[in-house]
Amino acid sequence: MSSIKIECVLRENCRCGESPVWEEATNSLLFVDIPAKKVCRWDLLSKQVQRVAVEAPVSSVALRQSGGYVATIGTKFCALNWENQSVVVLATVDKDKKNNRFNDGKVDPAGRYFAGTMAEETAPAVLEWHQGSLYSLFPDHHVKKYFDQVDISNGLDWSLDHKIFYYIDSLSYSVDAFDYDLQTGQISNRRSVYKLEKDEQIPDGMCIDAEGKLWVACYNGGRVIRLDPETGKKLQTVKLPVDKTTSCCFGGKDYSEMYVTCARDGMDPDGLLRQPEAGGIFKITGLGVKGIAPYPYAG
Repeated sequence: MSSIKIECVLRENCRCGESPVWEEATNSLLFVDIPAKKVCRWDLLSKQVQRVAVEAPVSSVALRQSGGYVATIGTKFCALNWENQSVVVLATVDKDKKNNRFNDGKVDPAGRYFAGTMAEETAPAVLEWHQGSLYSLFPDHHVKKYFDQVDISNGLDWSLDHKIFYYIDSLSYSVDAFDYDLQTGQISNRRSVYKLEKDEQIPDGMCIDAEGKLWVACYNGGRVIRLDPETGKKLQTVKLPVDKTTSCCFGGKDYSEMYVTCARDGMDPDGLLRQPEAGGIFKITGLGVKGIAPYPYAG
């Protein structure tokens, strides 16, 4: 795999970049900077970035079938109109937990927007445990709660046959699988498919490739790892020049490029000197595998 190339394509200095999503229609990469309360869109051709500021930490963004985007802002599922930068609240969760916020989110193959919550951190990965829950916003805007007692709700995706839901609660250091019913959005039979090794650090965002293998960004581990969820084996490790890798997605022409977000919050001045690209957007080419297009929210 010597043909792998890693480059920082955007020095955005995100405090905590997250939720990269490829938008084929505009040939651009969407992502968020959670504590900076910004949704960003980077145009691959012009190399320009547009940014929309919102009123609370914004933890994920997704495409919307009817146009525009949806995003998780604070503890709210929201619709985002890019043209006039307006935000409309679709639903609110965790009303009894004033210190909570959403974290990672993604749309399932039927158009439901899944996202989980966590307690607000006092420092990166330092927080009150067991405060989060996993939810989904259905196309009719009703919300379903799946379970609680989550520490840091994180990466999520679905198998290519849509029968398995993959999920990460970061502080369990595990990538989990559930049986998935696409018709109803029900999940069942939770089990671990991969436990992270010590040097891999904290599992964060995740995506699936066209061969059904999972890619997991390892926070503080400075890498993305490729896993076979059926055998529980790690197939590949790609190291990046930054430690705080947060999430990954496929994009570009034919979804053969991987985009990786990362963070700089929690790094000392020495660390930032050693890793000047921390908080940037990285592109990995030459992986020899493609991804699949993201699903849009159907509501």
